[in-house]
Amino acid sequence: MAKSILHTIETNMAGFSKGQKRIANYILENYDKAAFLTASKLGKLAEVSESTVVRFASELGYDGYPSMQRALQEMIRSRLTSTQRIQAAGDMFDRRSILPAVVQSDIEKLRLMAGEANQSEFDRVVDQLLSCRHIYILGVRSSSFVAGYLNFYMHLLTENVTLVQSNAAGEIFEQLLRIGPEDVMVAISFPRYSRVTLNTVKFAQDRGASIIAITDNELSPVYQMADAALLAPCEMISFVDSMVAPLSLINALLIAVGVRLGTNAAKTFAELEDIWNAYDVFGKTDDE
Repeated sequence: MAKSILHTIETNMAGFSKGQKRIANYILENYDKAAFLTASKLGKLAEVSESTVVRFASELGYDGYPSMQRALQEMIRSRLTSTQRIQAAGDMFDRRSILPAVVQSDIEKLRLMAGEANQSEFDRVVDQLLSCRHIYILGVRSSSFVAGYLNFYMHLLTENVTLVQSNAAGEIFEQLLRIGPEDVMVAISFPRYSRVTLNTVKFAQDRGASIIAITDNELSPVYQMADAALLAPCEMISFVDSMVAPLSLINALLIAVGVRLGTNAAKTFAELEDIWNAYDVFGKTDDE
């Protein structure tokens, strides 16, 4: 539905009430701003009541205004430049309310992810990570930090992990020279979707590797290429991509792998503690 929301509005325009037509016209002319407005603010700009905005969302087939808003955001998020994001944030936030508004937005994304989590798909991903020959972790631009976080802990749990560095396109393919049918690539991709990620996933796919996507929704290009996928909403907040929900998903994935490894994981960390203590990696409590 996200792909066709503007088309749906245009198609149904004749059947809208006068107030709904005001909302429809505002969205059609300002959809990049409308996607980040509250129902109340959209109503003020369209000169209708907040309840009329909510009913308009239902008229389009959504179960509420937030669902319609997400559909608009999913449609445009990969198209917005950083400048447009900053302008959208100006409409979305009052300076005095930025902190609570951003925190509340992150909380809502965590709640959304928890409510829509696919446990069977999650378990299948854990199975793949534990049974494959080698795990390649890919993430570029802002997703590279999520990939690095996953790599840091996976590398402690198992030795068959490679973080694919994305400094130069040619180097990526050199790192994947030996990838094959028994391997898994974990491709982390959030808007704005990187062409480097898609080309790299295609290369791994052509070599026979299985693809696990960690992305934001089913319209994501990497989702369409994946054998399995885990979804976490990635909120666009001004020029910043909020990775709170993706990192929470990664935490769950790491804990699930650790639990499945059981005594092997415990043995690994016991050995690491001995090394850390021997070489004073961490300061003692009484030294701090």
